[in-house]
Amino acid sequence: MFAAGAFGWWAFIVPSYFKLLMHYNADPIEAVAQRVIFGLPIMLLILIASKNIRELLKAATRWSSLKILLPSTCFILINWFFFIYAISTNRLSHASMGYYINPLFSIALGFVFFGERPRPVQWGAIALAGVAVIVMGFAELGAENSLGLPWLALLLPFSFGTYGLLRKKVNVGATVGLTFEMGMLFPLAIIAVYVLWTNDQGIFLADSTPMWLDGVMLLGGVVTIVPLICFTNAVRLLPLSTVGLLQYTAPTGQLILSYLAFGETFTGLKFASFAIIWVAIAIYTWDMIRGHREMKSAKIELLE
Repeated sequence: MFAAGAFGWWAFIVPSYFKLLMHYNADPIEAVAQRVIFGLPIMLLILIASKNIRELLKAATRWSSLKILLPSTCFILINWFFFIYAISTNRLSHASMGYYINPLFSIALGFVFFGERPRPVQWGAIALAGVAVIVMGFAELGAENSLGLPWLALLLPFSFGTYGLLRKKVNVGATVGLTFEMGMLFPLAIIAVYVLWTNDQGIFLADSTPMWLDGVMLLGGVVTIVPLICFTNAVRLLPLSTVGLLQYTAPTGQLILSYLAFGETFTGLKFASFAIIWVAIAIYTWDMIRGHREMKSAKIELLE
């Protein structure tokens, strides 16, 4: 349930929210900064209500947690910014491709760090994902704001998959970890908003910004916090391979939005790239289900 809530939220609510802000010329840096500024107070209130402030202080003063949470803060910042950047440059479909790849990237991480050995068929699915990226690169040749390399489709799964790996390795609760990360980003967010405001580039509380849009921006913390809390809980409770399986819902929703609601172009070659990644996902899913059934049968035979 945690995983389904996170990925469903990321599929529809988050892209639609930031697309609205981009429609009113919000800078991606401001969008990231506002979600931190308005999100941190909510996280602190949650910790106070749940009496976990001491856990936050422990996480902030112990090297065993700091050495994980400091890099995880960097990776979630990279992921937040470039996802919003993808929306602002009409490349949500690239982000969608990236999040299709992310589950397969999680397999590789599980293999390297947790000894979760992929089956041969799963390695084939990973190879197909690489082919899909190459095909998308050819599809984007000559496109506006593109060098033919769908780098967003590579950067997003790398940053988010690594973030999930780090959060799985640290012995810190989901809410505590997210509060720490937002606290680390808070000073940078304040500086970013001030610089944008002094250069007349910020839209929050600007004279030309409708009051209702200021209210929408105040919800940036809620939009951010709800799926991340769900995700970090899911990562701690589930194997990375299971998280990877459930992640398909997010890129599917994003792909639908990019084509039907956001008006992004969808050429035949671009469709081919998604067709390849869908085949890769189908192969991986089939093999995963087969492996689960074999394991279940083996347990039953052992008990008998």
